[in-house]
Amino acid sequence: MLVGLKSVFGSSKYSKALYVDTLKGIFAVMQKARKKGLTDLESDVENPTKSDLFKKWEHHLRDFVCDTLRMAMSGGATPFELDQMMELDMEVHHHYSQQPVAALNTVADSLPGLGIVAAVLGVVITMGALGGPPEEIGHKVAAALVGTFLGILLCYGLLGPMASRMGKAADEEGHFYHVVRVATISFLKGTSPMVAIEFARRAVPGHVRPSFQELENACKGKGAPAAAPEAAGTPATPEAPAAPAAA
Repeated sequence: MLVGLKSVFGSSKYSKALYVDTLKGIFAVMQKARKKGLTDLESDVENPTKSDLFKKWEHHLRDFVCDTLRMAMSGGATPFELDQMMELDMEVHHHYSQQPVAALNTVADSLPGLGIVAAVLGVVITMGALGGPPEEIGHKVAAALVGTFLGILLCYGLLGPMASRMGKAADEEGHFYHVVRVATISFLKGTSPMVAIEFARRAVPGHVRPSFQELENACKGKGAPAAAPEAAGTPATPEAPAAPAAA
């Protein structure tokens, strides 16, 4: 619940930079497995916190990938079965990430009812003061209406939007793990590392999807291509005319 609430008041961590860094890390793992064999990753998979490939990864992501690679190295599971395992892992994780959202939605839905109860209670109290001065009656009616107002405000103005934002954050996390799953399974099916990464790139949501060139440069350790003078907004300098040949 606390982790979900933290995501409500901040921007999404699943940015283009995170996707690029993650796919770059997966590409490095694939390159090592492609050059030296999948079994050469055994020491990295068994001690991921000490591995140069995995030690910087977030622990949920590290376990998600390493557990799959461990099963692949055992030789007893087909890529289809590994895909089912990853899908099951994602479903369980998504189920538990949705529980705080459901709890907050339940509380939000109950608040208008509590506001109505407060209003009815205020009316009952007001009925008992009908013989009193108008100022006292007005005060009690206002107190009853304040209860209704607070119930509606907290439901539709605070807890409802918070639950919606927490649900969106959980969906973004699900998209992220889906991209990792696509890359991992594509590689285990026998595609080359760059093709597997391209499969994963196509699965990234459009608003944070890196371009092919951006991802290729990151994976291969290249810098961003220099912009042409016209593209950068600086007019190209014309070439000086050649000097006439001496007679």
